[in-house]
Amino acid sequence: MIIVFTGNGKGKTSAALGTALRSLGWKRKVVMIQFIKGNKEIGEWKSAKENNIDMFQFYEDEKYNIGVPGEKYREGCQRAWEFVKEIIKKKKYDLVILDEIINAIFYKLVEEKEVIKFLKEAKVKGGNPKGQDVVLTGRGASEKLIKIADIATDMKEIKHSFKQGIKAKKGIDY
Repeated sequence: MIIVFTGNGKGKTSAALGTALRSLGWKRKVVMIQFIKGNKEIGEWKSAKENNIDMFQFYEDEKYNIGVPGEKYREGCQRAWEFVKEIIKKKKYDLVILDEIINAIFYKLVEEKEVIKFLKEAKVKGGNPKGQDVVLTGRGASEKLIKIADIATDMKEIKHSFKQGIKAKKGIDY
């Protein structure tokens, strides 16, 4: 399956990690590749290491929140995408989470057409008896991405603490 968690609301990565927990409950192997994110002092990084989720980042960063990524992120995103293609082809994992890849596509750090083509071909050629699934997260998924998804959820922001001047909170926001 291809699953998309998108939208301006909070919870896209959290939803992907919830899916990971379900997969782990069935002894499925899980990997999360973080596009744009590069800070290892975040709750998901710490938790993943303790819960048998393999996690990879391809950029070193000190920030906790995601803003508009600069050109310096392009190389890391390209390396992340090449890594994703290899692990999907090898079928080492049952669940592959591409965290913030939709943001990387939106900012043209990864080519959307290539991602869609690869995922469609991998799904058709699949033949994986274990059922390899891919989760994509990030704001602003295009209609093209949503069209290839089996599940697509739009996280709609109704209210957010940041807009009230409340800073990011450890364990909630990172």
